[in-house]
Amino acid sequence: MIRTALSEDFCELVFRLLFSSIFLVLGAEHLLNDGLIRSLMPEWLPAHRQLSVASGLLLIAGGGSIALGLRVHWAATGLAGFLVVVTALIHVPGMLAVPDGLARDWTWLWDLYQRSNFIKNVCLLGVCFHFFYHEPGRYSLEQWLDQRA
Repeated sequence: MIRTALSEDFCELVFRLLFSSIFLVLGAEHLLNDGLIRSLMPEWLPAHRQLSVASGLLLIAGGGSIALGLRVHWAATGLAGFLVVVTALIHVPGMLAVPDGLARDWTWLWDLYQRSNFIKNVCLLGVCFHFFYHEPGRYSLEQWLDQRA
């Protein structure tokens, strides 16, 4: 019943909007309030603030592009690259070691945080792979531009 009431194009739009929302919100956080993000960056990385701003711009550009349905393949590629790098540099090492100075009573929370972010990023990477060959539906900027041409 529900499946026949909703069009495939409408569901595709909702899919793109929900998927892109995490990147848009995290991108804004990278630009506006990145204290926690910078604290998770390895010390050997230079220019934490500049990396955070560059990451935020990439997240907003990629998330916005997918939300709008414009150049979805390129956006998915950029976001997938970001996810691979962040997962490899932040969350995998975070699962293997607890930061110095963290109270023993809080190590469980650190472990949970790193594992859940690792799994979240793997899931998001799976959706990026879907978008490599996905064509946005009728409610996309790409379709609108194609119809105007």
